[in-house]
Amino acid sequence: MKPDEQKFTQLVQQHKSTIYSVCYMFSNDQAEVDDLFQEVLVNLWRGMEGFEGRSQLSTWVWRVSLNTCISADRKKRRRADTAPLTLDIDLFDEHDERTAQQRLLRKRIQRLQPFDRAIVLLWLESMSYDEIAAIVGITARNVGVRLYRIKEQLKQMHDD
Repeated sequence: MKPDEQKFTQLVQQHKSTIYSVCYMFSNDQAEVDDLFQEVLVNLWRGMEGFEGRSQLSTWVWRVSLNTCISADRKKRRRADTAPLTLDIDLFDEHDERTAQQRLLRKRIQRLQPFDRAIVLLWLESMSYDEIAAIVGITARNVGVRLYRIKEQLKQMHDD
């Protein structure tokens, strides 16, 4: 295996759960999550040579993952409505209260604008405001303000 391929394989192994979490937050459909994951990997591969190390590698991975998913989300919204192929299989117990709350929260988060969704995802990953700011390109203070507004927006949402 070439050195670049080894480096990339190691990067994917270290950050695959981060990449998957971002992709999962941007889609309900498993096939689409897989497609997003693959698209992120392609973008990481293409961008590896240009990574200069001015930020942490994990920050760069978050940023590429979020930008890829946000771009895909924008493209999807511009396309005509399509009906996803579903298998009607639910892997979670419908009667489990915790699962129901998680599903409700996820549905509400998915109704947020992509940038706000990205901030919430990073916050749910227990990142500091400074880390979130570095990834999304705003100030730490602005992260705090946006999170407050996002939380208020989530509280005001009705479950249709």
